[in-house]
Amino acid sequence: MGNASAKAVEVKVSETPAPANTDKPKLKPCCACPETKRARDACIIEHGEENCGPLIEEHKACMRKMGFNI
Repeated sequence: MGNASAKAVEVKVSETPAPANTDKPKLKPCCACPETKRARDACIIEHGEENCGPLIEEHKACMRKMGFNI
């Protein structure tokens, strides 16, 4: 029942915060650029993806400006 040969494993957790990186997005992708996302999604639903190229590109540009690699 009691296993005398079992060893305790110690795990160290770093408490140091990651260095601030200005290039890292501050928002999740789902929350960034809501205006362009809304317009893009509405266009895709109503007209199909193939007919919404400019809105898709506008949203991609906004996401890149926010720091996302798209």
